[in-house]
Amino acid sequence: MKKGIHPDYHQVVFMDSSTGFKFIAGSTAGSAETVTMDDGNEYPLIRVEISSDSHPFYTGKQKFAKADGRVERFNKKYGLKK
Repeated sequence: MKKGIHPDYHQVVFMDSSTGFKFIAGSTAGSAETVTMDDGNEYPLIRVEISSDSHPFYTGKQKFAKADGRVERFNKKYGLKK
C-alpha cells in the first residue's frame, strides 16, 4: 500500500444513545470524545442513534405487515374466487 494516502484505521467505541450499549470496533472515524472501557484502555467514543441492541428487528419488536402476492391482490380487487 502507498504511504500517506489511506485514512488512519483504529479501534473506537460505538455507543447506542438510547440504551447505553457500547461495543468496540475498527473504524476510520475519529472523535474528540473518549471513554475508558473495562480493559483499561481509552478509546475515541462515537455515539450512534440505533444499534443491534435497540433496533426493532434484532430485539424482536418489529411487526411485519402481511404482504399479499400480485395474484391474490388481483383476485381480491376484482372479487374472483377459487
